Amino acid sequence: MDDAFDTALSGLRNGDFSRLAPLFAAGGGTVGRSRIVEWHAQGLFLEHPAELAEALTCACFLGERETLEYLLAQGLAPSGGSLSGMSAAHVAASRGHVDVLRVLLRHGAPLEVRNMYGGTVLAQAVWSAVHQPMAGQRAAIEELVRAGANRREVELPTGDAELDALLSRRELG
Repeated sequence: MDDAFDTALSGLRNGDFSRLAPLFAAGGGTVGRSRIVEWHAQGLFLEHPAELAEALTCACFLGERETLEYLLAQGLAPSGGSLSGMSAAHVAASRGHVDVLRVLLRHGAPLEVRNMYGGTVLAQAVWSAVHQPMAGQRAAIEELVRAGANRREVELPTGDAELDALLSRRELG
């Protein structure tokens, strides 16, 4: 096993997702694949299932759809790992990675799972949109509402009139 893989395992265990970004980018390995995909294909994660699940969550945090799709195709659960205290859907939605969130939703990612703060995926996305705004978060919230996320889990008013209106609508077209 190489030192880079050991460092990646440590980073996945500790939630150092931003630092791991180069390992998840397509083209970071050979033949246009990420290093994570290469390591998985080589069987290096066989004895590290918790870290592999966390790799799926990390891919969602980073918005790395290709790595996510590869891992899902290998049979990983769309909930990902939660060593960081958040599921894959929590981090995708809270960071506004709508395309990644859609992939998770198509694969049946659970929406009512709780994060380390006790919030559902929708509640985390709303909190992030209010307190740590990023592009894509409102679209992610709309996707979650369309997917049937329980809006009663979000405390209204949020302090953001536009979000409050979105969360109060009966139907979202």
